[in-house]
Amino acid sequence: MKKILILGVNGFIGHHLSKRIIDTTDWEVFGMDMLNERVSTLLDHKRFHFFEGDITINKEWIEYHIRKCDTVLPLVAIATPATYVKEPLRVFELDFEANLPIVRHALKYRKRVVFPSTSEVYGMCPDPEFDPEASPLVYGPINKPRWIYACSKQLMDRVIWGYGMEGLNFTLFRPFNWIGPGLDNVNAAKEGSSRVVTQFLGQLVRGENITLVDGGRQRRCFTSVYEGVDCLARIIDNPGGIATGKIYNVGNPANDHSVRELAELMLKIAASLPEYSERARGVKLVERSGKEFYGTGYQDIQTRVPRITNTRSELGWEPHTGLADSLHDIMQSYARNLGAARELVEDEPSGSAAPGNRRRTDKTLAS
Repeated sequence: MKKILILGVNGFIGHHLSKRIIDTTDWEVFGMDMLNERVSTLLDHKRFHFFEGDITINKEWIEYHIRKCDTVLPLVAIATPATYVKEPLRVFELDFEANLPIVRHALKYRKRVVFPSTSEVYGMCPDPEFDPEASPLVYGPINKPRWIYACSKQLMDRVIWGYGMEGLNFTLFRPFNWIGPGLDNVNAAKEGSSRVVTQFLGQLVRGENITLVDGGRQRRCFTSVYEGVDCLARIIDNPGGIATGKIYNVGNPANDHSVRELAELMLKIAASLPEYSERARGVKLVERSGKEFYGTGYQDIQTRVPRITNTRSELGWEPHTGLADSLHDIMQSYARNLGAARELVEDEPSGSAAPGNRRRTDKTLAS
């Protein structure tokens, strides 16, 4: 029975992966995060062990559990463009510096690391498809701090590869716009503080106009998180060591859509769902420049299409879910959770809710 250490277990990938592992394998999960609302249904499971902590503080706990477990997934990172532009050092300190000791402990104790790289490491690569073994990684000038995230991830990729030359058992995986329920909190107060699907969903549920940065011309390949974690489970399983020392793009090249097309499709789905239709009726698409929306330190990537040749051939993985199906699932999940939160509040006797219960109710609103 494998023992899997997931740092950032309450995050988008972390909580979906944990549910997948508990539901479909006999593996044991040890998870750390600062909150637990997304994994609340797993907290009482005998093969799921949660610790409330911070990777920058609880270093002894992390080292002990790296020694105890077989495979380590350091999933903690800042992955929001607004933060790249405004707080680049904070991104570097967490995404690179805080993760480096974890990788070094894995080498020391001869444990396997499955590390989340990112599609952003390719930057403004001119290739029509991004090849994990051959495509150049192209970034903008230093005065565009938007690239600090991609640089931090790329540097960690290179360090892990270097430690691999010294015996580290590793796999790098690069998610391409994984989407699904639980992506971000739609109630995030600040524009740009969540990823694009959640940003648009939040604007829809509030009846606000949907903001298209630079006209929404950017294209992305959206991937179902359920299919993404299926691929990730195959990487962790690693039969015959097939994934050791490899880099995998995990994305759906058939789901290549512009951000404008994404917004139009979300509006169409919202109009068909009674929970959204009334507010969606007055929502329009409005355009803002990237400079106005994010600031002068921003640059965008116009296209990201993954080449998944080795992901298919070595892991036997093939994505099938279309964008419309994923969006429908996200929007219905949010509506269900919102309804459940309202029922919980209505069922509580007046004045009896403890502060902790109120916080849990608020968290339920996160899709």
